[in-house]
Amino acid sequence: MENVHLVPEEEEDDLYTGYNDYNPTFDGEDLHNDEGFQQAVRTSHGRRPPMTAKYPGTAIGVRPLGTAYGFRMPVGTAMGRPMTGAVQDGAARPMTAVRAAGYSSSIARGSVFDPLGQSKGPAPPLETRNEDTPEEKIKILEKKVNDLIEESCLAHARGDLQLSLEKAKEAGRKERALVRQREQTGTADHINLDLTYSVLFNLANQYANNDMYTEALNTYQVIVKNKMFSNAGRLKVNMANIYFKQKNYTKAIKFYRMALDQISNAHSAMRIKIMQNIGVVFIHMGQYSDAITSFEYIMSESPNIKTGFNLILCYYAIGDRERMKKAFQKLICVPLGTDDDDKYIAPNDDPHGNMVIEAIKNDKLHQMERERKALAEKYIMTSAKLIAPAIESSFAAGFDWCVDMVKGSQYVELANDLEINKAITYLRQRDFRQAVETLKMFEKKDSRVKSAAATNLSFLYFLEKDYDQADRYAELAMSADRYNPAALVNKGNTEFVKEDYEKAAEFYKEALHNDSSCTEALYNLGLSYKRLGRLEEALDCFLKLHAILRNSAQVMYQLANLYEMLEDPHQAIEWLMQLTSVTPTDAQVLAKLGDLYDNEGDKSQAFQYYYESYRYFPSNISVIEWLGAYYIDTQFCEKAIQYFERATLIQPTQVKWQLMVASCYRRSGNYQKALETYKDIHRKFPENVECLRFLVRLCTDMGLKEVQDYATKLKKVEKMKEIREQRVRSGRDSSARGRREGSAGSGSSSSPINTPPLRASVSRSEAKYSPVLEQGRDSGQSNHGTSAKGERISAKLKTLPGSNEPYEASTQQEIDASYVDPLGPQMQRPKTAAKKRTEEDEFADEELGDDLLPE
Repeated sequence: MENVHLVPEEEEDDLYTGYNDYNPTFDGEDLHNDEGFQQAVRTSHGRRPPMTAKYPGTAIGVRPLGTAYGFRMPVGTAMGRPMTGAVQDGAARPMTAVRAAGYSSSIARGSVFDPLGQSKGPAPPLETRNEDTPEEKIKILEKKVNDLIEESCLAHARGDLQLSLEKAKEAGRKERALVRQREQTGTADHINLDLTYSVLFNLANQYANNDMYTEALNTYQVIVKNKMFSNAGRLKVNMANIYFKQKNYTKAIKFYRMALDQISNAHSAMRIKIMQNIGVVFIHMGQYSDAITSFEYIMSESPNIKTGFNLILCYYAIGDRERMKKAFQKLICVPLGTDDDDKYIAPNDDPHGNMVIEAIKNDKLHQMERERKALAEKYIMTSAKLIAPAIESSFAAGFDWCVDMVKGSQYVELANDLEINKAITYLRQRDFRQAVETLKMFEKKDSRVKSAAATNLSFLYFLEKDYDQADRYAELAMSADRYNPAALVNKGNTEFVKEDYEKAAEFYKEALHNDSSCTEALYNLGLSYKRLGRLEEALDCFLKLHAILRNSAQVMYQLANLYEMLEDPHQAIEWLMQLTSVTPTDAQVLAKLGDLYDNEGDKSQAFQYYYESYRYFPSNISVIEWLGAYYIDTQFCEKAIQYFERATLIQPTQVKWQLMVASCYRRSGNYQKALETYKDIHRKFPENVECLRFLVRLCTDMGLKEVQDYATKLKKVEKMKEIREQRVRSGRDSSARGRREGSAGSGSSSSPINTPPLRASVSRSEAKYSPVLEQGRDSGQSNHGTSAKGERISAKLKTLPGSNEPYEASTQQEIDASYVDPLGPQMQRPKTAAKKRTEEDEFADEELGDDLLPE
């Protein structure tokens, strides 16, 4: 009260007195410096000293009023009013109109202008949180548990199942430690049940994802049995799914039904899904009637494509023809829930609308709609193919009924596809005539269907090797749809068989331009380049194809073959090794690997792959021949016998294999067995000169009396051979003279005298390109080279070191003094005759040389 100054009475009353009065008691800006207030805030027990009125009271008391402009004294009335001249704490009357901006009348009394209160010093620092308290430790541990659950879910999303399980287990350990800590601090009532549920649920899921079904079931059981978890009964669906994976169908049905009982009718979508799972389990159990009950309920409440298809399967399983028809009609009436495709057609006069349609034409929603529609069409097509033979007396009648039903549904576009599929089904049933007739019905349809039908017709005629018809329908398919890659491939195939590889390659390129994923066009393009000799381009094609078809054995073989043609055997071997990982039992691939290693000089690796090839396919003559020659080369003739004996079983009319068996017996020192083998060969091939010579040799060395008989037979056989050779030689001489006379005459190409050179050219071609076949003939036809070379099987055996004479045919110098030639000088007659015949043959060849050039 000592700060109140009374105004003189004679001063006139001011009508606006009291409006600008300011009571500092209600100033909240200095509360942080108010010790009483701060004490009350800190202790919650202190009480601020009572405020004493500094204004003179009236009969009813004067209290400040709170208004929108702050607290102020009420306007004076007849019962009393505040004194307008009152000033608090020596401060002048404040200017409340500018109080919010920080101005005050105290500036006039020398105060510093400080609207932000910076002169009062910095605010006191915030109190640091004490992490040593039990409550803070519990909060930190809860955050760690939540972080571990999140990390486990993220690891599962990345596909790292092991890490997700480890994080889930760690979260479980942390959560149990958290519960123990709550119990120790006496705050067990504040346990976070939601956190416990999340930890257990995530752990059970991760167990199931890692195929640890027992642990997952135990964890789910812990959640289900805890009554404190609300809606935990729904997890029995997850438990039923695990039992289904374990093929424990009885328990799966039980848990599905328990979950169904705990889900209210308000969640109809969840109940429908559980019912669908129950039906699928019944199908696996073979209880089709129970499955039909579930699926029929779903189709009546909320029909969908998958359930309709499963219902058709069940009716087909029990053979109910009428129900199959009804189920098919329900299937094609199921709404897809997709919008019409017309909304994706852009108007021409609205550029803004065109931009919007282009943006949404291939968005995620449209992709989902296309996938749903494609799935529905797949189920309808499969159902029609399944029930067509069962619902009517014939497959065609059943398919026609399905087509009629589809034409009256929302899938009217599928009718033509069903007709084409009908033709393909005829093709699979080997009924080519019906397939062709069905496809020919589409020649007057719209362009898309006509192109598909013509493409299939072209393919059919190509398989039947009617290349003209195949070419005609390929042209028809291309004219209907030039961007049809299959039609272009068929057209290229017709050009390929005509050996017009350049034109075929152009069609294959066009097919690839229209559809870069057309693997048939890329493969055929590589073959075309290969035929044209453009090996590098062919290699590029097959390398691209290998990037698309990683495990295609044909592509790998073509790559290996191309590298071999490019004289890069190491790359060829590498590709063949990759091929063996795809087809490890292919005998031809193993034999090719053996051949490549043999050419590289690696005999051990070549033997390994040839032996593997023989093990998978023991009837390959070339492999048997190489293995036998390998054992002869390595001086293991006893092991070579089994291979040549198998070759004898495969080609019993070829004398060379039996001669090789006898030769192996001789090389191994078993002369008695060799003699028996030669005798057996002589009984089967009495005119074989090599057999008789070795019989004479063996009988002489062993001192047998049969030597004279075999020597006489040898003499007769050689005389017969000589007579035959003379006849052949005289015939060739006359042919050569006739050709010379013909060349001196008119030289008409139609004259019969030109016929023998044609035969001569053919025989020379056979002798040039088929040396193995020439050696495989009866060796009794010619004695030329037999005394010098002995017994031979092929060019492979001739190249073996030290085995130029695999039959060990001895020359005259190798025969010891005790050997008496039973024929004496006559043994030299075949050599002379052979030499003379060879000279005449060379002369005849020189005369025929000009005519043989075109060949």
